[in-house]
Amino acid sequence: MLNAFFVVWRESLEALLVIGILYAWLKADGDLRGLRALFVGVAAGVVLALALGWGILHAQSELTGNALEVFQIAAMSLAALLIVQMVFWMRKHGRRMRANLETRLAEARKTQGQWGVIIVAALAVAREGAETVIFLYGLALGGEVSALVSGALGGFAVAIFTAWAAAKSLAWLPIGHLLRISSFLLLVLASSMLVAASDHLIGMDWLPTLLDPVWDTSALLDDNAGFGRLCADFAGYRARPALSVLLIWLAYWGLVLLPFVVFGRQKRELQTA
Repeated sequence: MLNAFFVVWRESLEALLVIGILYAWLKADGDLRGLRALFVGVAAGVVLALALGWGILHAQSELTGNALEVFQIAAMSLAALLIVQMVFWMRKHGRRMRANLETRLAEARKTQGQWGVIIVAALAVAREGAETVIFLYGLALGGEVSALVSGALGGFAVAIFTAWAAAKSLAWLPIGHLLRISSFLLLVLASSMLVAASDHLIGMDWLPTLLDPVWDTSALLDDNAGFGRLCADFAGYRARPALSVLLIWLAYWGLVLLPFVVFGRQKRELQTA
């Protein structure tokens, strides 16, 4: 439930902020036809995301045995990869997102008229929606669907409130800090998806364990119940990890944290220069 909450909250918030930016720009320009085209584009983006969801479920229903396992492993791995890509994309482009969106919208409206507005809005919303669909599918493979739905609905409701508060410029809502914290939590969630995919590979005998288990902390924190289960679902904690899974987890965090270390070092060098 918590996983779905974070994913839907973050993705919905980004989509709502994008819609808000485009709406404010068109409204300030007095373009009523553009505003109508914006809403059409938003609806089209939602339809595209739902179509992707239907396609994934349809593909799963047609698969059995090893083919279904491979499809699910690919879905979890893709979800983890997209989360990492999204976090780093926002880190690089987040501060210029408003200017970039307005530039793209102005160019599209100039060259393609109202269709340009529809296309920009649809692609912006479909991107966030498609990522959400893939993330939720990856989460659904390792959790209860009812809890997933509750978390998703809660995340969407909180995203609406967060976007409204940001639009009202409430001083107590540090939207930048919220996005940075959620970025780290999403990276943690991506690691859990990668661990789950690795467990599936071991179950299919496609990945050797090397050493199983490396340790056993189930007496201290059992990953099948209570807080241990929460850590397992959200962060990929394993009380009895196989060495191959542990190495994959360490490699993931090494690759993910390296750009932050390099960026921090470059920033300090520029400040001291």
